[in-house]
Amino acid sequence: MTLDNLWYNETLEKYRIENNLESLPVWRVIAKHKTKYVVKTDTSELDADIIGKIRYEKKSNAPQVWDWVAVSLFDENNVSITNVYPRYSTLSRQKTWAYGEEQIIATNIDYGLIVFAVNRDFSLNRIERYLTICHSSNITPIVLLSKIDLIDKVELEDLLKQIRDRIKDIEIIAISNESKYGLKQVYNYLKKGKTYCLLGSSGVGKSTLINNLVGKEIMKTGDISEFADRWIHVTTHREIIVLENGGIIIDNPGMRELWITDDVSWLDATFEYITQLSNQCKYKDCCHDGDQGCEIDKALKSWEIDKDSYMNFQKLQKENDHYNKTKLEKKRDGKKISQIHRSFKKQSKRGDY
Repeated sequence: MTLDNLWYNETLEKYRIENNLESLPVWRVIAKHKTKYVVKTDTSELDADIIGKIRYEKKSNAPQVWDWVAVSLFDENNVSITNVYPRYSTLSRQKTWAYGEEQIIATNIDYGLIVFAVNRDFSLNRIERYLTICHSSNITPIVLLSKIDLIDKVELEDLLKQIRDRIKDIEIIAISNESKYGLKQVYNYLKKGKTYCLLGSSGVGKSTLINNLVGKEIMKTGDISEFADRWIHVTTHREIIVLENGGIIIDNPGMRELWITDDVSWLDATFEYITQLSNQCKYKDCCHDGDQGCEIDKALKSWEIDKDSYMNFQKLQKENDHYNKTKLEKKRDGKKISQIHRSFKKQSKRGDY
């Protein structure tokens, strides 16, 4: 694996020169474990930590999987990340255990391969949610409908029709890891120097898909659960796989919860027709609940808009509002704590305590 295969380019080199980083070697983060990292370059792969300056910056500024970084290298047991190069995309979601906080999944991704199995987790609402995450992250989504060997041709055509009727202008590929149907079409999408992030729930066949694309078993797969009709989840951290054609795949642990963050533009991309109609309403502050001159209400009554899709759109809007509200409240609380701390320090210096 060379820097070219890791997609080092002129933009990164320009940043390196402008920020006087020529004396520091260029590495790429391929794994993250809390505050410890694994970094890789042409010939080496080493464990690394981060300098204090980065440790106490915003969490989003900390190194993430697939970041380019500058490294101070003293010996193989003393490696520190000193700088993080600019990212052109950031794939993230809201933390499920901490509302109002962002969790970065990976950076510098070109395509999101969204995998859904026909037998257990197929949901148009969930597909729209994944598309929204990709759009908000400046990532091109491709939907992979997996395990199609478990249904007949008529059922498959019905599922594909459901997706295409509700979601426009999205590439959809039906695949089977058992019969290898559709895998050549997927492989043809994987281009040298481009990074593809596998997204989806546990048990949809992501690890088996990677094994098939690589041509050998490099990812562990679990046994099928007799009770849950699913693959037991075995991927516990992000894996980087470089294919023979130079395409790069990042495999992620299955995500049960996928909460969106605070970029409003993604809704326009995922629900383009709905947002276009809402802009045509008679009143700018239209609530879209039957008011006179409401274009959304007209479209729902005439079936121009899918009702379920519109309800999902509203749900994601409310989720976004809640995220922003919680984020703002946390920011205010943080400012209050800082003010109290500064006041306490001043009074301590005066001898009031």
